[in-house]
Amino acid sequence: MWHRLITALAWGCVAAGVACAQTAARPAPDPNKFAVIVGGASGDEEYAARFARWTAELRRALVERLSFDEARVTLLTESPAGGGGRRATAEELRRAFASLRAATGPDSIVFVFLIGHGTFDGRAAKFSLVGPDLAASDYAGHLNELPARRVVVFNMASASGEFIKPLSGRGRVVVTATRSGQEQNATRFPEHFIAALGSREADADQNGRISVLETFNYAARLTAEHYSRAGRLATEHALLDDSGDGVGHPSADGGDGALARTTYFDSLTAEQAAASAETLRLLRERERLEEEVEQLKSRKSRTPEAEYEAELEKLLVNLARVSRSIRRGGK
Repeated sequence: MWHRLITALAWGCVAAGVACAQTAARPAPDPNKFAVIVGGASGDEEYAARFARWTAELRRALVERLSFDEARVTLLTESPAGGGGRRATAEELRRAFASLRAATGPDSIVFVFLIGHGTFDGRAAKFSLVGPDLAASDYAGHLNELPARRVVVFNMASASGEFIKPLSGRGRVVVTATRSGQEQNATRFPEHFIAALGSREADADQNGRISVLETFNYAARLTAEHYSRAGRLATEHALLDDSGDGVGHPSADGGDGALARTTYFDSLTAEQAAASAETLRLLRERERLEEEVEQLKSRKSRTPEAEYEAELEKLLVNLARVSRSIRRGGK
């Protein structure tokens, strides 16, 4: 009973803080967020139009709704519009990762989105680019060189499930549209993921923010409903891995979900960004405590009950205290 009361107190304080944030001005672009969007080789006109629409919609959502700095969003497509874009080639992708290595730091969050077709020959999984493709191991090598401690990868292509194991690591969230390399049909997951970025329904905990886990859950559910309505057997089953063990799950279980739950696409509001240094410190502390709570919950089955209850009580009391201070403007 006690932990329910503490939970209500803690999350009530958080919700109150969010309510204030929702009335504030639109957040300024966050200099710590970086994104690379890749629209791969299509193969025919129908997929070319579909991939072009999805990549454009995703870029627009990140910049116009989620406070990504336009200069920090790299878009690589099969046929760049206006002649001034960049083609989705292996060489351009290498350049994009090289730029990220130079521009990011430990506090940066890097998002990588792959939209298109994928392949798996039983040995290597690849994402289809214009010209030579890069394998999952190539992407892993580039990610390993980034100084950012948090990296989120959405491989929304066919046969993408084989990317989980090579890309998995500490501080990483890896989402794939399929559960294996054998699911090689074109995917519908991207359109539902993009829809989640602008949907209030996707905000499952109603805290006014959209997390990576929430978009994953929303997109996976709508993708399943798409096949059900069409009376077709589903040819894609999305997975998520954020525990670093290289094993994906279709939901927040098996130790996955803690990092994705506390990694957000949107940013602090302009009001919060202009707050005192103490308030900003408290906001960061609240995010840290939220993440620790989720990590502890994921370890519940492996933790002695008394130890679990004691740790949870301590975390929730601290979370309530920090959230109350945020409501009072850092006092």
